[in-house]
Amino acid sequence: MDTALKTQTTNRVVSKEEWLEARKVLLEKEKELTKMYDGVRELRAQLPWLKVEKEYIFDGENGKESLSDLFQGRSQLIVQHFMFAPEWEEGCVGCSFQADHVDGARMHLEPHNVSFVAISRAPYKVIEAFKKRMGWKFKWVSSYENDFNFDYNVSFTEEQVNFGKGTYNFREQSIDMPELPGTSAFYKDESGQLFHTYSCYERGLELAVTTYVYLDIAPKGRNETGPDFSLTDWVRHHDKYNEPVEKSGGCCCE
Repeated sequence: MDTALKTQTTNRVVSKEEWLEARKVLLEKEKELTKMYDGVRELRAQLPWLKVEKEYIFDGENGKESLSDLFQGRSQLIVQHFMFAPEWEEGCVGCSFQADHVDGARMHLEPHNVSFVAISRAPYKVIEAFKKRMGWKFKWVSSYENDFNFDYNVSFTEEQVNFGKGTYNFREQSIDMPELPGTSAFYKDESGQLFHTYSCYERGLELAVTTYVYLDIAPKGRNETGPDFSLTDWVRHHDKYNEPVEKSGGCCCE
């Protein structure tokens, strides 16, 4: 066996027959996971809905837009709660990683009667500049002048951060920053009524990141070996991979 390969792998090298046997054992586990996810997907589809009673007005490329406007003529809306605080100069690295996967999906979502929008608290002019820099085409609006992010538990007041407690992922937990990520879904019926149908946070967001799907079948997997043992070990804004490594001041991956 090649010496370089010896230094790179900790996995056993076996015969084809033994490899096939091990792969079949894993295949059974993968099938179990797929069936379990099908069950979870069905339960998700059966969740009750919550009527949106509050009016939200956002700033975007078309000026002032309501939550209803963000559906863009469709009946379903997916919102990425993109971490981008008013005082930040650029969006969160992790949220940018997720957003990198959106435009490819949109060409299939929109014909399926689903719109997508990112919503952040940063002023729209700052959002617009960052969006242009990153080359994204999806719709992105500012909630700087409304309570949307706070109502959906992805933004936190100075008092909450100082106290170190807030509601996130449907439970009270420690909070040490003003913004956290999430994704929510909404429905608009024929009369124009809006309903909140779903939200997820934390690792629930990984399902939207195709890069992870590929890495999970790559030989070294996610290779998140420290110091944080998460995406912060390696993910960067996609225009910064050729630059010296440094953390973004004031951002989520600080």
